[in-house]
Amino acid sequence: MPDTTSTLLWLRRDLRLSNHPALCAALERGGPVIPVFIRDGAVDGLGAAAKWRLGLSLDHLAQRLGERGSRLILRHGDALDVLRALVRETGAGAVRWSRLYDSEAIERDKAVKAALSEDGIDAQSHAGHLLFEPWTVETQQGEHYKVFTPMWRAVKDCDVAAPLSAPSDLPRPADWPKSDALEDWRLGAAMERGAQVCLPHQRVGEDAAQERLEWFTTDAIDRYLTTRDKPPFDGTSGLSENLTLGEISPAQCWRAGMRALHEGAKGAEQWLKELVWREFAYHLLYHTPRIATRNWREKWDAFPWKDDERAAEIKAWKQGRTGVPFVDAAMREMYVTGKMHNRGRMIVASYLTKHLMTHWRVGQEWFAEHLTDWDPASNALGWQWAAGSGPDAAPFFRIFNPETQLGKFDPEGRYVRAWIAEGQDDPSETALAYFDAIPRRWNMAPTDVYPDPVVGLKEGRERALAAYEARAF
Repeated sequence: MPDTTSTLLWLRRDLRLSNHPALCAALERGGPVIPVFIRDGAVDGLGAAAKWRLGLSLDHLAQRLGERGSRLILRHGDALDVLRALVRETGAGAVRWSRLYDSEAIERDKAVKAALSEDGIDAQSHAGHLLFEPWTVETQQGEHYKVFTPMWRAVKDCDVAAPLSAPSDLPRPADWPKSDALEDWRLGAAMERGAQVCLPHQRVGEDAAQERLEWFTTDAIDRYLTTRDKPPFDGTSGLSENLTLGEISPAQCWRAGMRALHEGAKGAEQWLKELVWREFAYHLLYHTPRIATRNWREKWDAFPWKDDERAAEIKAWKQGRTGVPFVDAAMREMYVTGKMHNRGRMIVASYLTKHLMTHWRVGQEWFAEHLTDWDPASNALGWQWAAGSGPDAAPFFRIFNPETQLGKFDPEGRYVRAWIAEGQDDPSETALAYFDAIPRRWNMAPTDVYPDPVVGLKEGRERALAAYEARAF
């Protein structure tokens, strides 16, 4: 017999209705479903841009739920305390949620599950944030993959279940529990004036994500191999912000990419590899949590990176004023859009960790504060890959030259003109928007003289290589 007690659907990074195993499991119990989002310490600890973008997603999801006769209940506090309070208020007999894979979330969720089970509540977690659960993909020796290419070969032909449809209606309780008002949370407060600059560049919610996926896999994926590394062009899927908040599932992306592959799209396999790179990052985060905060290769602990964030060179990097156009353009793109082209991410990370000899944690934390598509696994792996301290990393002696990279991927200078106003007679709107997005205390204006490089590219390269060779890695 179906259980007619309510089920609490505890939402986190799964802010959608389609292909939602936890939601489907809640519906299968037969009683009312009460969607809940909890602003706990993990949410409060998010960077300014990520927290603001989360607020946009919650607002969109609340509207979608309302269209189906449901509601999104917002509460703040310790997750277990909130869930127990809602169980008492609603008489709920079960709680369902989608798994997360960072160590803090795992520890919290285990404690919640144990405590609720002790209370007699049916508490269960479900997949949904990844294509493959981290404990299901192993080498022949029974270990997790530490190198990407073998992992790709291991999973590329694996079955991924067909995405589940969104329910047309959600059973609701006779009486809804009280909810916080989203505006009272002020999730965008730290963005200050930058929020309005960033807003037009966001694709918020499940509908926008599905439309973008359809456009990309139908109209753009065939050109992906030639356009994905060119920052002036809209050549990537642009779904990172949606994936990180679960507005779209990786399985939905995988199925669309596989369809394009079978239809002969030239760039489909490479894009599928990028989805598996995301998996690689999460599997590493699950199996080796230290990747999020410490050098994955412990021998790098003795490397003489700088981390004094008051240093002029680091300040110049943060402000997009290094005097190196590719680096500065990419940093300014981040302040205006909340995102950064992937080629730009590689360039700014290489420049910071190698030319400026600065610890990758400085860059990782700065990205966490300013990216609306911030992702705990991808951000950690990306920075350690660029720095040379991570698994399957670019060798430290591989130092990107921003000038030659710009000549290769933006020979006409479109990207630089789009984001750097200084020196232009008629700067673009995006280049000018940078000055509206940044803090006023930076005291910068488009009429400023563009700076000379804070460190010569040859000088910075030679300094980095000398430090590397001295450590005899």
